[in-house]
Formats: sequence, structure tokens, C-alpha cells
Amino acid sequence: MQERSCPATSTACHLCDSSAPVKHGFVSGKAGHQSVALDPYVAKETWRKKSRMSPKTMGLRNHAIALVAASIVGFTAPANTAEPSGVHPGPMSRREAYARADALTALGRQMFFDPSLSASGKQACSSCHDPNHAFGPASASPVEMGGARLDQPGVRAVPSLRYLQAAPAFTEHFYDSEDEGDESVDNGPTGGLTWDGRADHGKDQARIPLLSPFEMGNKDEAQVAASLRKAPYADAFKAAFGADVFDHPQDAFDAAVEALGTFEQSSADFCPYSSRYDAFLTGKAQLSAQELRGRMLFEDEAKGNCASCHLSEPANDGEPPQFTDYGLIAIAVPRNPAIPANADPDYFDLGLCGPLRTDFKRRAEYCGLFKTPTLRNVALRKSFFHNGYFHTLRDAVAFYASRDSDPARWYPRNADGTVDKFDDLPRGYWPNLNTDPPFNGRKPGDKPALTDAEIDDIVAFLGTLTDADQAGH
Repeated sequence: MQERSCPATSTACHLCDSSAPVKHGFVSGKAGHQSVALDPYVAKETWRKKSRMSPKTMGLRNHAIALVAASIVGFTAPANTAEPSGVHPGPMSRREAYARADALTALGRQMFFDPSLSASGKQACSSCHDPNHAFGPASASPVEMGGARLDQPGVRAVPSLRYLQAAPAFTEHFYDSEDEGDESVDNGPTGGLTWDGRADHGKDQARIPLLSPFEMGNKDEAQVAASLRKAPYADAFKAAFGADVFDHPQDAFDAAVEALGTFEQSSADFCPYSSRYDAFLTGKAQLSAQELRGRMLFEDEAKGNCASCHLSEPANDGEPPQFTDYGLIAIAVPRNPAIPANADPDYFDLGLCGPLRTDFKRRAEYCGLFKTPTLRNVALRKSFFHNGYFHTLRDAVAFYASRDSDPARWYPRNADGTVDKFDDLPRGYWPNLNTDPPFNGRKPGDKPALTDAEIDDIVAFLGTLTDADQAGH
């Protein structure tokens, strides 16, 4: 049976069959939102508060909203008409919208694995986002090579594309909902995709690698359109977007990223919620004693305090935990000399305030902040954090436990023998650093937040977050 995808601007990663209740968007912690999408191009996104409704009730409500929206804006097509096509197809019925989403999912899947869409002809989206590694990198390299000759190094570690469906659009100020806590508290920058949150949706994110000089390396949208024209699925592309779509390169490019964004919401591929921890939460599996200890430490505010950012419990409406609050945070991961850009002593990757993101470049209070990633499938990774500095999950956890109590373990020494603490964040931005537990104001020589055994327990718990289809990789 063919899998159904939600229309492309939806944030849901669930089956969107029009005859069944539709669940849209996970909500817990900082953020979450839903979309009512009858057409991939005209859907309106609406923020929602974390709800105490059950998934079924929420789905029925969304279904009703969709029907009301259809009646208001006239999304009803005459019977027995051809399926809408074109880059901007206009109003369509619910059935037509789902059929179009299915078509875009199929196209997006072909494009995702097509190396001919790169300037080198050798690099597909899947080259860096390997489906056998939860759509993350297969290698331990901190950055991947790209460009027309595959000789241009990237500047950041490749993130996983799984479980991005519920990430809200970036906002500089995010406030908790009334049933989460104090609505007056500004949680700060939240949401978006990529390490600096500069892409709001999957289709926005898909533009970046296609045109990046150190990723797929196309010089412009027209080069991508020319490659699509020669692709074996070109006829299917024209059927979905219009016979003359390739006569308008910008339209063809916009159509391409829409298809990629739609594919990246297909539930079986990108958000299966099939880990052992998911089974445990529904009473279908047991965790070992060590894994249970790790879970307690993960959630203990006085120990790991991991769940303060990596939310680990189901939402009030029953949605599975995403293991991220979508926020941006500064923790001063050590500078990685394996990244070629770091050979320049004046170069610093400051995340939210640049260099890849430019709209906050003059906002010193945001320098050093990077997106909090989901920890689902984290045990599969071979490099960790935005710069891929750490290569074992245990070291990544241990860094949190003793960053401040034993900085000499993590940071290099200056010529005079002193520790060059926080060496990848200029001193003027140190006030931005997170000091909540487990950091908690510790000083060199203090007892670390976690013992070695406790670190091992947390690592064991994180191993339960690997999806079933990834077992053995």
C-alpha cells in the first residue's frame, strides 16, 4: 500500500489519509505547531499550544478544521476533473491535495537519491544524509566534501533529517503555553532547521545544499533545472508541475525543493517512532536496569538535566517525545582543528550570529548559540555537535559532566601552560554560555556532575532511542 504524505507545508509526519483522523505536530517543551494543508502552496500554518487532548481527539479536531477551511475558501473541484498540476496549482479538493502530495513524495524520493542534481554529478542528498544512518552521515568526518570537484570542505557537521517535522518556524522570542508554565518567560530563540535555525521549512532547507559551493555546488537555479530536464523522472515532474515547467527555471527549482520537502515528511522514512523507548512508553517493551538508571539520570534536574532541552516524556496529548525543545543554546564545544576553515585563527563559527546566518550578525547576545538537535538515533552518529569535535557518544556526555570542573580534559593549553578554555568562543561572548545543571557553576577541581558509571548509564539509555529499521547499522 502506498504511503501517504502530508502536503508539503504541513509539519506533520503521520499518515494523512483523508478518511482518518489526522495528527499534526508534536508539542512539548518550548514549541510545536500544526498546519491545516489542503494545498502544498496555499496552506496556512497556525501555532497551537501544548494540548491535553488525546491524539484521536486532536486528529478529529484537525479533520474538522480542514473541512471548514475547505468550505470557507472554496477548495472544492468539479467531479471527474484531471488532477491539478503546475507549480502553483490553486484551489483543489481534499482528495486532489492528497493525490498531489503522494506524487510529490514519489518525485522527491527520486530526487533525493539522484547524484545528477549536483554540479559534480556524483553527490546526491543521500550521499551525506544516508538512510542507513537515520538520514545522517555515515562517516566520522566532522564535515563532508562537496562542490563541483568534490574538493570543497563544509564547515559544520551533517545533521540527521529524521524527526524535523514538528520543528516550528524560527522565532526570536518563544513563550510557554499556559499549561506548560509561566507564559511571561521568554525562552529566547527557538525553532527553524539547520544548526543556526535559518531555514523555516523543509523546502527552505532543501535550497541550501543545492546551491551551496561546498555542498552540491550548483551555480544557480537554472543549473538545477537543466539537470532535472534530463532526469529519468522528467516526465513525471512535468505531469506534476506542468508541461512547460522547465521553460521557467525558477519555477522548476521551486517545484524541486517543494518535492524534496514533501518527501522529507514521509512517515516511514523520517519519523517512524519505532525505537525501543517508544515501545517502552506504550508498554510493549522493557528497558534494562542500566537503561532505566540512565533514564532517571537523564531526567534528574540535579544530575544530567538532559531533559531540560532534550524532552523525553510524551506530550500532554500523547504525542511521542521528540528529544529536543527546538531551542538554541551555547555550550562552548572545543574548537575542531580537523575543520579546514578553523585553520584561520580569526575564523569563528558563531551559529546564530554567523557567518552562515547573517540577520543576527550584530547581535552579540546570540553568538555561540546552536540548535538543540533531537537525540533520536544519536547512538548511530560518529561525530557529535555542530563541529563534529567528539567521535564517541560517551565523550559527548562526559563533556557535559566535566566541562567546567575539568576543562584541561577538553580544551588545549596555551604556550604558558594555562588551559585555553572555551577556545572556539571569543571571550566577549562567554556571558552567553549555558550554566544550568549539569554545568551549574562548577569550578576546576570540583566534583563532576556525573560519575563514570552514571555516564555509562546515560549512554545506555540513549541507545534505546535508535529506530527499529536502523538496528545493526
